[in-house]
Amino acid sequence: MKPKQIMAMVFACALTFTCASCTKTKTEESKPSTESKPETVSNETDTNPTEDTPAQLDEYVAGLPEEPYNTTCDGSAKVTIEDNKFMAGGKEMWFNGVNTPWDKWNDFGGSFSLPFWQEHFAKLHESGVNACRVWISCNGDVGMVISADGDFEGATVAHWEDLDSLFALAEQYQIYIMATVQSFDHYKDTNKTYESWRQLIQSTEKTDAYVDNYIVPLVQRYDACDYLWAIDLCNEPDWIVENKECGKLDWLSLEQYYAKASAAIHANSDVLVTVGLGMIKYNSDELGCNVISDAELQSLSIGKYDSSLAYVDFWSTHWYEWMIPNWGVIYDKTPADFKFDTSKPVVIGEIPAKGSESYDLTNVYETAYNNGYQGVFAWKTSGGDDGCGLWNDCQPAIEHMMTVCPDKIFPNGKK
Repeated sequence: MKPKQIMAMVFACALTFTCASCTKTKTEESKPSTESKPETVSNETDTNPTEDTPAQLDEYVAGLPEEPYNTTCDGSAKVTIEDNKFMAGGKEMWFNGVNTPWDKWNDFGGSFSLPFWQEHFAKLHESGVNACRVWISCNGDVGMVISADGDFEGATVAHWEDLDSLFALAEQYQIYIMATVQSFDHYKDTNKTYESWRQLIQSTEKTDAYVDNYIVPLVQRYDACDYLWAIDLCNEPDWIVENKECGKLDWLSLEQYYAKASAAIHANSDVLVTVGLGMIKYNSDELGCNVISDAELQSLSIGKYDSSLAYVDFWSTHWYEWMIPNWGVIYDKTPADFKFDTSKPVVIGEIPAKGSESYDLTNVYETAYNNGYQGVFAWKTSGGDDGCGLWNDCQPAIEHMMTVCPDKIFPNGKK
């Protein structure tokens, strides 16, 4: 048993709650035409962006723990897709999800708090949460070993040890993890290592090194864990393309990363893949251009990777009320009505837990379920209050869905 797993058992009966102060602010100004790009700013803020922690002492040394991850899973809870529905153990599953992005910004390999994650997962499970979207790298400043010119060596041992603890808790509390490995924050000019990430993503060789030295080890280490159900290759890459502070990079560089990483994941594991796009216009050929369509990703030259494996398994566009003038209300329409390619399942990867006076998250979840979305992930249950709500705002909707479709939320039974 690993040290972190032993710690989990020690803390199981005596937990302390840690409240994070990191925030996510959205101050978008959308234009009336769906064909024009909104003047948009979307920030993830680290309250102590330059403060090192003890766990960062090995930040320049990449390596895996000596022992492999010791899963308790037997494959019976692994998530698959059949007929555009998610399945687990041969039974249909619906994701009664939330975003639990971080406790403290850059937890993994940084200031990871086992008591926080244990207590948090316990209360989420009790109410009926079966899936969390977790940012396992918030901006690349912590846990990633990357040079100033973008040469990527791997993740630190501390990063992997913290992930071992996360997935052990996920197995204990039946919480499926959508692991977000990058965000636009990696490229934002307030990030210490932003130039490194911009150089990496614009170099085919350096992107290859990132895929080989991080993405592949990640899915290989946790493939046997049924509760790593998906990799989200980047949070809202839209802003990397649209915002000056994130470099205004071109889609081609990003797409090559998504093509290579998705092909590598499919070649090395059964883990599903998506990209958490911020706006529907980048997830629909009818409303703009689907930058992660099969045709788009498989048209790229991706070197040693098999281009036929370059695809995402499901769509996970984000939605906020500022988008209504451009594209309307996502959950009030079916995925087909909202211009998704319905050959794949659709989840709403982010949606505010609270909004305008007329906004009702309980109605959002049930309406989305009735309209054919395969899951909803409210923003958010942890971190600081950014105005979009926290766990108390999510909880009524989560508990209501347990009265609507409990057999789909826990198809193999709730432990």
